[in-house]
Amino acid sequence: MMDMLATLHNLVVQDAAGGDRLDRFLATATGLSRVRLKGLIEAGRVTVDGATIEDASARVKPGQSVVLGVPPAAPAAPVAQAMDLVIPYEDEHLIVVDKPAGLVVHPAPGNPDGTLVNALLDHCRGSLSGIGGVERPGIVHRIDKDTSGLLVVAKTEAAHHGLADLFARHDLDRGYKAVVWGSPASNEGTVDRPIARSRFDRKKMAIVEDGKPAITHWRVERRFGRPPSASLLDCRLETGRTHQIRVHLTSLGHALVGDPVYGRVPRGAPSAAAAFDRQALHAWLLGFRHPISAELLRFESELPNDMSDLLDSLESI
Repeated sequence: MMDMLATLHNLVVQDAAGGDRLDRFLATATGLSRVRLKGLIEAGRVTVDGATIEDASARVKPGQSVVLGVPPAAPAAPVAQAMDLVIPYEDEHLIVVDKPAGLVVHPAPGNPDGTLVNALLDHCRGSLSGIGGVERPGIVHRIDKDTSGLLVVAKTEAAHHGLADLFARHDLDRGYKAVVWGSPASNEGTVDRPIARSRFDRKKMAIVEDGKPAITHWRVERRFGRPPSASLLDCRLETGRTHQIRVHLTSLGHALVGDPVYGRVPRGAPSAAAAFDRQALHAWLLGFRHPISAELLRFESELPNDMSDLLDSLESI
């Protein structure tokens, strides 16, 4: 069931691919996911030597001519909305965004629009090839609404799957600056404790022994006051669980300054820190190998003004 607007992939099965499943052969040749390809095959959008094949498990033979017709991406459900974005890097496959605090990444019941996805739909208009057949940016990781900093978003299905694989293998560098209450006894350490949804408050995450593995490495960069009432930590993630840094640092007894969910203002806290109105967390470092070109990429983001002002105030105590 080809149509005139479909993008055609004309392929010839090489000797090395002989015997492969049809969906596996097409995934290797096109970069599309096998789930996506299974739907296209069952919709009659693949022919082998001119005959329509609707069985994704069919085996291909060397020399066969395979034609895949990929229909245009369907319009995304979220609406495109123009917003000012800070974009350290962009190419035809992916885009790196320096997200401000207060911006939600993805539409949700409480935030149906005005999100980063809405902004990217406007910014990338005409350059999204379709993730799962829908014209939308591929979100492979998120940072909380009130966390600022760097994240990478896919523009093509091939990049989406490549980035998802990097995150699944934890094969990238992610660094966060965190201002916490008090001061750890040592200069550095690692929290290796699993995280899952709290059994007592479904809006919170918690250390749960049968949760998903979560590892955070931390190092003290500066201590403020004598005795220290707050500290600046550099955190590196091996995993990327929801609220991971917030939960792990709280488990150490050093919650993030300004965290309304996991922390509380201690008695006698410096006024600037007590008044800070978001969790003091900034994703300052993002490094990864480009999923298509294999080029090593590394990006750094300066602390936003509110966190810089907070540190200046803490230096004076």
